[in-house]
Amino acid sequence: MGLSCVGGTLHALKLATIPAMTFSLSTIRMGTRGLLHGRIWSPMPLICRAFSSNAVEVPLTREPELVVKPQWRASIDFKWVRDNKEIVAANILNRNSTTDLELVLNLYEQFCRLQKEVERMREERNAVANKMKGKLESSERQALIEEGKNLKEGLLALEEDLVHLTDKLQLEAQCMPNITHPDVPIGGEDQAALKKMVGSPRMFSFPVKDHLQLGKELDLFDFDAASEVSGSKFYYLKNEAVLLEMALVNWALSEVSRRGFVPVTTPEIVRSSVVEKCGFQPRGQNTQVYSIEGSDQCLIGTAEIPVGGIHMDSILADSDLPLKYVALSHCFRTEAGAAGTATRGLYRVHQFTKVEMFILCHPEESDNYHEELISIEQELFSSLGLHFKTLDMASADLGAPAFRKYDIEAWMPGLGRYGEISSASNCTDYQSRRLGIRYRPAMTEPPPTKLKKGKGVTGPTRFVHTLNATACAVPRMLVCLLENFQEEDGSVIIPQVLRPFMGGLDVISPKLK
Repeated sequence: MGLSCVGGTLHALKLATIPAMTFSLSTIRMGTRGLLHGRIWSPMPLICRAFSSNAVEVPLTREPELVVKPQWRASIDFKWVRDNKEIVAANILNRNSTTDLELVLNLYEQFCRLQKEVERMREERNAVANKMKGKLESSERQALIEEGKNLKEGLLALEEDLVHLTDKLQLEAQCMPNITHPDVPIGGEDQAALKKMVGSPRMFSFPVKDHLQLGKELDLFDFDAASEVSGSKFYYLKNEAVLLEMALVNWALSEVSRRGFVPVTTPEIVRSSVVEKCGFQPRGQNTQVYSIEGSDQCLIGTAEIPVGGIHMDSILADSDLPLKYVALSHCFRTEAGAAGTATRGLYRVHQFTKVEMFILCHPEESDNYHEELISIEQELFSSLGLHFKTLDMASADLGAPAFRKYDIEAWMPGLGRYGEISSASNCTDYQSRRLGIRYRPAMTEPPPTKLKKGKGVTGPTRFVHTLNATACAVPRMLVCLLENFQEEDGSVIIPQVLRPFMGGLDVISPKLK
């Protein structure tokens, strides 16, 4: 059950490109060069091209410009974006993103020019400093001192401009969605492709009740009291519903752990910057994130966020990968814009318990691990006896971090429709480029026999790929279990695999009055 990511909400404040700037000491010619190594995943070869610009002049005196400073910086491969402009533009359109690609590329071009000039001026400043070391006539030394002073002042001004331009570029580019898997259907939710169908709807010989009616008759939850205490879309679980929640959690943790995942519990309050780095917008319109007023912290909407932050700003050893976690947490969502009968009861709530799977792996292995995650989900839900379908979600229904996403929708007879109970996303290097999670590939060749003293053998680092998937979102699982396994006498049968986690209880029966 994924947390929606809206790629465009962060750049509600549109920033104009800065005017061409000059330096009055001399007329300069600016060029460009690639800046970042590594690239966003792409099955297509790179389309390399160069561009140049005419000479421009930059005055030392200029009006100060208000620049919104980003709280963090993503390692976005701007050169790849520039060289693959058509691919990126089509992807932005297919994802319904509001990213202004032309503005991003314009800012990047200005950044390249300005960085080139800053580097040229640094070299010139160093050259003047070296000249000062030799024997000079007094007049020559004074001229060099004056030239060095002018260069220093000009360089400081350009370096300040470079910082401001970098901030602008980051603010715009951070809104870009991930690239999309070539097999993902193009379009909205109705274009999702059926990947697999498991089981068939149960045929009832009696009138079917929804989970709200069953819960009321079996005394399993209390929405009225929770509404008075906390507001709408909150609930109390009672009696066997509490046992069932604990059983679902322990069963899911047990099943996933035995598949090699490390169980963890997580903080449920995180910094806003970590939420943003994972691809979610904590302060945009219709955000799903609860922000804590007067702080830089938020309540988590999924354990994906704090688990993703475990290895933030770190370089992992090649042998550490893959890292597999199964995390238990409460989740908090505003559910902004959600209304109607389809959201009644436990189906869409502000707080719930969830067991989440998370993987960090080598880039070339992420597709395989994505299939592994969806297979685990299918095995879990099949063992419960549920009827469900797996969907390959369409491009416009993907959150900003997702390269590809599978959803599982289970049949809910009381609601009379399928409802999402889990999702599994491959985020490739979208999150790791923002969280700063790299690994150092193992050496494929033996190291040289002679090394300089104090020097080790190291190679370039690469960004890991991250994936996440829902093992068990408790409220929607309760909806499925109550509605699918209800009996004519009003009781509900407990699935066989959960009974060991419920002290052997096999049925929830109506209370004697």
